[in-house]
Amino acid sequence: MSAYQAEPYGPLTVRLVKAGRTKIRYRAGLLHDDGVRVVVRAPWAGAGVRDFGFVRFAPGDVFTEHYWRDRWYAVKEVRDASGLLKGWYCDVTRPAVLTGSELLVEDLDLDLWRSADGTDVRRLDEDEFAASGLARRDPEAARAATAALDELTALAATDRFTTLLT
Repeated sequence: MSAYQAEPYGPLTVRLVKAGRTKIRYRAGLLHDDGVRVVVRAPWAGAGVRDFGFVRFAPGDVFTEHYWRDRWYAVKEVRDASGLLKGWYCDVTRPAVLTGSELLVEDLDLDLWRSADGTDVRRLDEDEFAASGLARRDPEAARAATAALDELTALAATDRFTTLLT
């Protein structure tokens, strides 16, 4: 895979919502939808470079994003412009909703990173999650979110992680 490739099933707009507000909206190509899992591909939609210290997202990077209608997370495979796998960035979210050509995803602050070789697995933004007040406003959603992060963490520590994406 080289640069961003055209979508085989048509374009979608991915709308990521956080705390009731649209955080980012971007175009993506629909690759797969089996009624449960939606897979899209999009170029890095951020402005400029985002350097986390352990990985950099930059113009030219390509994200193959896996969303589920029945799971509380999304898994994003990240490759550079040459196709080299950087790793997987996982967002804890409410189950995705596809309406027409818009995929709505509600970000719940918790994230996980798994490097391409699987040696670096990091839970991210637990402080943001605690500060969000979700546990107080919606305890059931908060429990589902923390369970999703625990599930992703356990899977990321094994070779079974990539079976999520097949």
